[in-house]
This record gives sequence, structure tokens and C-alpha cells, in this order.
Amino acid sequence: MTSTVPRTGRPRLARFVKMRYDKARERQVLLGPETVVVLNPTGADILGLCDGAHSVGDIVDELGRRYDRVVDDEVTSFLERLASRRWVEIPDD
Repeated sequence: MTSTVPRTGRPRLARFVKMRYDKARERQVLLGPETVVVLNPTGADILGLCDGAHSVGDIVDELGRRYDRVVDDEVTSFLERLASRRWVEIPDD
């Protein structure tokens, strides 16, 4: 299956979505209208780089430096799922 997320795209959180540290859960969470998504550390790292400045390729490369094994398809699949919910915007520059 071909990804719809371009490697040159520069993802950013949608205006109505915020990432915050939840003290009670001791985890990063994604906050949207009537929605709270508890993130695992890798998901939080990916979204922490979704600032509109880093391309998808940059994010994959940076995660490769942080972790032993990063699968490009897993990162793009994660971003694709969030984009389909309109929590992440991925313009292709």
C-alpha cells in the first residue's frame, strides 16, 4: 500500500489540537474537542517534531538517531491515521 503522506510534507498539529503532559497519567496526551488520546513515548516524539518546520523525512531521520530501529512506514502510517482524523495537517511544500 502506498502512503498518502509525502516525505517532503511538513506536518503540524491542527489548530484545535494540543499536546500536553498529563501529570495524572504521567504521559503526553493529545487534546482535541471532546477527545483525549494518551500517547506512547514514540508517538509523543513524532508529534513533538510536527511543528511545520520538520519534513516527514526529517522526522524519520531524527527518530533514527534517537532509537535503534525506526520503520519509515510506521511513522507515515501513524501520521496518516492522525491526518485522516484531521488532528495533523501535512502540507506538501
